[in-house]
Order: sequence, then structure tokens, then C-alpha cells
Amino acid sequence: MRTLAIAAALLALIVVVVGAYVRLSDAGLGCPDWPFCYGKAVPAEIAHPDALAKAWKEMGHRYLAGTLGVLILSLCLLAWRNRRARGLTTALVLVVAFQGALGMWTVTLLLKPAIVTGHLLGGLTTLSLLLWLALGESSFPKDGDVRALRPIAAITLAVVAAQVALGGWVSANYAALACSDLPLCRGSLVPNMDFANAFHVVRELGQTAQGELLSNEALTAIHWTHRMFALVTLAMVVVLATRARGALPRLSLALAVIVLAQFTLGVSNVVFGLPLPVAAAHNAGAALLVSTLVVINFFAFRGLRPSS
Repeated sequence: MRTLAIAAALLALIVVVVGAYVRLSDAGLGCPDWPFCYGKAVPAEIAHPDALAKAWKEMGHRYLAGTLGVLILSLCLLAWRNRRARGLTTALVLVVAFQGALGMWTVTLLLKPAIVTGHLLGGLTTLSLLLWLALGESSFPKDGDVRALRPIAAITLAVVAAQVALGGWVSANYAALACSDLPLCRGSLVPNMDFANAFHVVRELGQTAQGELLSNEALTAIHWTHRMFALVTLAMVVVLATRARGALPRLSLALAVIVLAQFTLGVSNVVFGLPLPVAAAHNAGAALLVSTLVVINFFAFRGLRPSS
């Protein structure tokens, strides 16, 4: 189970990163139908080369996600047979089933922002649960001192999860360049913003709940909120990394490096106009940051320390 859980966690990370790449390269609707692509299991006979490339990106992501689903189902069956981690693996099956539904709705509901953001969070939830399962199937020495990190570790994970959700909302609404200047936004510390329409969840892409076009002020509110909360997130992660130096030195160093790299990538997205490699790396950095925090929380709540 440990080997299978590690393999599934690695594949989940790949699926999350590839999914972000598909969305950022405007291939989220590369296949207008679901589960097939233009009615076929393998995209072919699409006249326009660009459309064919986008179809392959979308179907490639679907096949990776499908493989992950098979691995998770295998884990669940193995867990029930061995009477180990039944609850966790059953939860994984339910989460990945809901993820499949979100993937379908992403296409059939034409990239509705709430669905796209939920799909991202579901992918990271799947990754987190697989990491927890893999760690739980491993043996580590006891260490009561690491339990002192519980409150700050849990709070930091919650803060990062909120920031990832905000980042997903920025991406789903194509608001990454709503503020193209730094450190100000549209030449002001607090520009004109429309929060009511910006964070109205039940609406179509690019529209308000009343069906009107989403204003620049609303897009600015989405971007500005993500940018400001990034400062809070950075501060929280740095505090945790500092507090964890004694009990978890390697993980605290990894955490500090990842969050600083992630902050730099976020700034680079604005400075360089959202280049695809940088934007995709920013999504990958979010997945790695969440993963590292999940690992730290595992050791803190179990009262264990990594083997030397």
C-alpha cells in the first residue's frame, strides 16, 4: 500500500500541474464533449492543427486523471482487504469521483469559474490525502516535541489553502493581468474595485450574476485580493518555517525555499505578462507548498519526526 500510495501521490501531482497547463494554454475546452473528444477516444481528423493540439492536451489530462482514479480504486480495495486505512481510502474514492464530475462540468458548463476553481481544489485535496496515506503507511520515530507545531502548522495550511483558492479564482476569471503594475495596482494602493460581482460564485465566465459583462473593477478586485493575501500567506509560512527549524530542519528549509520561489513566480507573472512556463510553474509551486505543509502537519499531529 505504501508503494502504491507514493506512486498515486506522484501521479496526482502530475495531474494537478498538467491540468493547470491545459487551462493556462486555453485548452480547457479543447474537447467540447465528455468523456470523449469529438466523439472519439483518441482525437483525430480535426482540420485545424491548433484545435488538434488543444484536443490532445485535454485528452492527455483526462487519461492521466483516469489512471489516477484506477490507482486510487486499487488502493481502496487493497485497504479493505488488509483492513488498513479503510476510511481514508474510501474518502479518496469519493473525492476522485467528485473530481470526475467536476471535470465533466468544467466542459459541459463552459468553464464556469466556480467549477474550475473547485476542480483545482479537488485535485490538491486528492494529492494531500494520498500524501497522508503514504506517510501513514511508513514508520517514523516518536518525537513529542514536534507536537508544539500543531496550532501554527494547521493555521498555516488553512491560510495557504485560502490563498490557493484565491489564485484559482484569479486564473478561472482570467484576472491575472488585471493589475499590470507593481507594487501598486492600476497606479494606486487601493484602486477602484467591485467586490460584489468579483466574488459572486454562481455566474458564468466573464459575466455578472445578471448576465452583464464583468467589469475591469471586478477583475481588479479579484487580482488585488489575491495579491494582498499573498503577503499574509508569506508571513505565516515564514513564521512556521522559523518555528519548525529545530524539530523539522529539512522540511522547514524546503518550506522556506518553496514559498520564496512561489512569491517570486507570482511577481514574475505580473512583470513579464503571464508567460506560460512561469504561470504553470506558479501552479506547480502551489501544489508543492501545499504538499510540504501537509507533510509538516502529519508529523506534528502524529507526534513523529522524519527518519534521519
